[in-house]
Amino acid sequence: MIRVSRLGLVHGAFLLFAGALVARAAWVQLWQRDRWSREARAQQTVEREVPPRRGAILDRAGTVLVESRSLVRLDIAPTEVRDRAVLAAALARVGVPAPFIGRATDLRRKWVELPGRFLSTEVEDLLAMRGVHPRPVLERVPPPTQGLRNLLGTTDRDGQAVGGVEASLNAVLEGTTGRTVLVRAGRVGALASPEERSVPPVDGRSVVLTIHQPLQDIAERVLTDAIAERNARGGDVLLLDPHTGEIRALASRRARADASGATALTEPYEPGSTVKPFIAAALLERGRVALDEVIPTYNGVIERHGRTIKDVHEAASMTVAEVISQSSNVGIVQLAERLTAREQYEALRDAGFGMVTGVPYPSESSGRLRPVPEWSKQSPASLAMGYELSVTPLQLAMAYAAFANGGELLEPTLVREIRDPDGTVRFTARRQVVRRMMSPATAATMRKLLRDVVTSGTGGRADLAGYGVAGKSGTARRMRDDGRGYEEGAYTASFVGFFPAEDPQLVILVKLDAPEGAFYGGEIAAPVTKAVLQAALAARDGALELKGGAPPTRVVTAEPSVAIEPRETVETTDAPVVYDLAAPIPAPRRVVISRPVPEVTGLSTRAAVRALHRAGFRVVIDATGAVGETSPAVGTMLPSGSVVRFAPSRGGAP
Repeated sequence: MIRVSRLGLVHGAFLLFAGALVARAAWVQLWQRDRWSREARAQQTVEREVPPRRGAILDRAGTVLVESRSLVRLDIAPTEVRDRAVLAAALARVGVPAPFIGRATDLRRKWVELPGRFLSTEVEDLLAMRGVHPRPVLERVPPPTQGLRNLLGTTDRDGQAVGGVEASLNAVLEGTTGRTVLVRAGRVGALASPEERSVPPVDGRSVVLTIHQPLQDIAERVLTDAIAERNARGGDVLLLDPHTGEIRALASRRARADASGATALTEPYEPGSTVKPFIAAALLERGRVALDEVIPTYNGVIERHGRTIKDVHEAASMTVAEVISQSSNVGIVQLAERLTAREQYEALRDAGFGMVTGVPYPSESSGRLRPVPEWSKQSPASLAMGYELSVTPLQLAMAYAAFANGGELLEPTLVREIRDPDGTVRFTARRQVVRRMMSPATAATMRKLLRDVVTSGTGGRADLAGYGVAGKSGTARRMRDDGRGYEEGAYTASFVGFFPAEDPQLVILVKLDAPEGAFYGGEIAAPVTKAVLQAALAARDGALELKGGAPPTRVVTAEPSVAIEPRETVETTDAPVVYDLAAPIPAPRRVVISRPVPEVTGLSTRAAVRALHRAGFRVVIDATGAVGETSPAVGTMLPSGSVVRFAPSRGGAP
């Protein structure tokens, strides 16, 4: 029998205890190492998110419309503050509300978050104080005008996109959040750790729009004045390039408190007589009408399926051309009867009505164009006059662009480029043809018809002496807000067309909602169109560039109240003409935009001239220079509208 002494028991107990300690230490250090490392790191370090800089939004010339700027928010630890009186005075100087100043100096509080955001330069003295803890944040600087704010949208306090381009392109603009790890250092606060790896944020990409800011300013100012003068409930002005589909300006205003966003994209309306040219084009395309054909108009009254249709301009008969220029309801209803219901539907559908255009904007409306099975007996006549369908201003402007560009319906373009933070171009918009609406010959005929509307028809007040404006006015009754019938005495006045008529550079649409007094589109919307074009011609920033022979001088006179210098000389490429700008015309801001001379080496003369024009320069062909080169040289920064000389190849491609 083995006898164990007391000393042996004690020794055995110590050995067991030591073994347990070793086992526990091994368990903790080997098997639980990651767990305790995480807990230690959590106690010793703090991880903070580093917000990325949201990408800028620029206009087509590179002018910044929206950008983010770095600000700081301030947190106060009252127990760490050495001189509370100095802190209180500094907080008062930067506009911190008194209740928060009281909390920031209350020793019973451990931590106080102050409201507001500050520029670092505004709070330099505060940042140097003990107990003041800054937090970097980014603030989105809103666009300069209300029209741009409607189009581009905004961001909330947390930097989340709200509406407009900001929301539709949020994935491109927002970037990727980074993180940084700080080590707790007692009273000193948190310090950057050289051992902990931080992940830098990836800034958002920049978006270059097709918007031309000077034209946008003109559109907004003219629209604001027109609404005020006519006491209208709102309106829209839209300008775009008919050859590329690029939107140059989009201004929308509504008197309703609940109206927001770019209503030219989201609120459809019945277009009235501005639809009549599409009926005429469908008949011309099918060879079922001749412009000089005379049709009876019965002194402006006709009855169809129990409905009396009347004309404003009464006549016993009219030619087809006069039906369009005088906007005859009686005439267009009879002409539309030469189309089957399906053909009429297809003519309107092919113009893009009843479907979204695809522009990158949330909640774009498709408008309304009911299929043929849902038509009544009166529907063909109503549709021919611009009723029983609804369109957005953008849809209608894009449809008129087909008249201007030779018959192609284009997809509208709002985003021109997307760029990385380092400037690398990741996306460039290209011209997208949706379908061919009509032949080039039909489009040319329609341009002549629409020019006649302005020279001898209902759109005469849109005409500019010396320069051809083409288009069509429209007047339509307004639906009630509840959709039940029409509102008594309320109309939509509109004009849509292009300029110049012979070689269109711009499609322009003007719409005023429920103007008081006169309400016809030719009386109300056409003069607004003229005012926009006059201001664009007077601008010095290449907003509108006329082509032709040697550039003579055009003299523009203005009242002193208008922000255009009296007797301002503007170079154009058309015959001399004097405009009378006595009526108040909102003038654009005088913005000088410099651009680089583009690379044109190897291009044909025509392509090179087109590239230089698109860059905003006037071109002079100089056969004495080095072949294929420009003067000044490629890459030289010049103000828009400057003259660039180009030497074409001898006997080369035109």
